[in-house]
Amino acid sequence: MTTAEPNRTPLPGTPLSRTVVPSGIVDPVASARAELKAALAAIEIKGNVPRRVEQASQRGIRRARAFAQRNPIGAAAAVTGAAAVVGGLVWVIARAISR
Repeated sequence: MTTAEPNRTPLPGTPLSRTVVPSGIVDPVASARAELKAALAAIEIKGNVPRRVEQASQRGIRRARAFAQRNPIGAAAAVTGAAAVVGGLVWVIARAISR
């Protein structure tokens, strides 16, 4: 932990993140292994783009469903507007190709 980082103690029974180095390791070899393991986990999480895209799309789907539950008329208007934009874009591209 750095000095600027607040002291956050996890609640009992709460699992630590894979990118956190557990405190209290006295053995330097075990400490180095724990730091390496945490660094590799952080690299895997940051570098796994397909997984991050999937998670972001799942978050977007959950938000859209929650919005549709709260405001069905607004959701219908958003879908209609998006369909109109896509249809207009297809029309412009088809017209440009046909000329």
